[in-house]
Amino acid sequence: MAAKSPRKKAATRTTTRRPRRKKAEPASKGLSAAEVASEAATPPVELVQGIQEDGGQVLSVYRDPLGAHTVVFAALPIDKVEPTPYQRDLSEPHVKRLAAAMERLDRFLDPVIAIRKEGRYWTPNGNHRLHASKLLGGKSIMALVLPEEDVAYQILALNTEKAHNLKERSLEVIRMHRGLTGARAGRESEFAHLFEEPAFLTLGAAYEKRPRFSGGAYNPFIKRAESFLDLPLAEALQVREARADKLLELDDAVATVVDGLKARGLQSPYLKNFVVARINFLRFKKEGPVEFDPTVARMISSARKFNLDKVNREDIGRMSGPLLAEDPE
Repeated sequence: MAAKSPRKKAATRTTTRRPRRKKAEPASKGLSAAEVASEAATPPVELVQGIQEDGGQVLSVYRDPLGAHTVVFAALPIDKVEPTPYQRDLSEPHVKRLAAAMERLDRFLDPVIAIRKEGRYWTPNGNHRLHASKLLGGKSIMALVLPEEDVAYQILALNTEKAHNLKERSLEVIRMHRGLTGARAGRESEFAHLFEEPAFLTLGAAYEKRPRFSGGAYNPFIKRAESFLDLPLAEALQVREARADKLLELDDAVATVVDGLKARGLQSPYLKNFVVARINFLRFKKEGPVEFDPTVARMISSARKFNLDKVNREDIGRMSGPLLAEDPE
């Protein structure tokens, strides 16, 4: 009886883990209640005067309990408040649900955050509450007005009233990039803390060009291949546009394969994910640098050479569960 060959050990992948956040000691950071309301909170005179000139009313000035930053609590004319230009599109059903809840309670208890800009007020995280108040005929809205204009760009960190999906997050980030381009000097990499992930920029540019783009199917390899660019914002934006075009070219090639599989009677909601997984050679490349352009070019080539005859129902079933039954003739 032949001896069994020793089984090869699976290659282990080394991953760099983020250090765990140390648990803070109770009551060890920030301001006490008395310090929040103390006279140490210096009123931003220009902002306070501006709010009053705009028809608003300043109710109080305090320091936020975490970072001791100055905050102005004010009632603002609702017609002077608008969302930042970089936000996701409004969800009408969500606005109606909010309005119904507010109407039942007969109260508005969740102030929006706002920054003053040329006599108007941008809110980076209160668009749905703002429109719900307008839907109910509100005249004013309560706001925490911050002196720092940069807060307007902190959308992803501040917007918690409705969870973002990949499309919404990506569109917000690329819109933010466009807003910063021309308005600010600097390189894309210097704004990494605002953009969060470089993949959002390229995906966002693709979603702008093709709203029904299936970004989720491509996001795993894009996250590995993308990084923030050490280029001026305007030049970086051109690169993002070019990469989005390449992604859409890949999407077209994948769609052709999916159509071919459907023509052979294979029906599944996961066909696109299956095809992308098949042509994603990074599955076998666990380590080492990954560059965007060569990666996408190779995947486009693989999609165009995809052999439909080598795919059977069991292959797709193993990946996504039972396939859908074929429609009767």
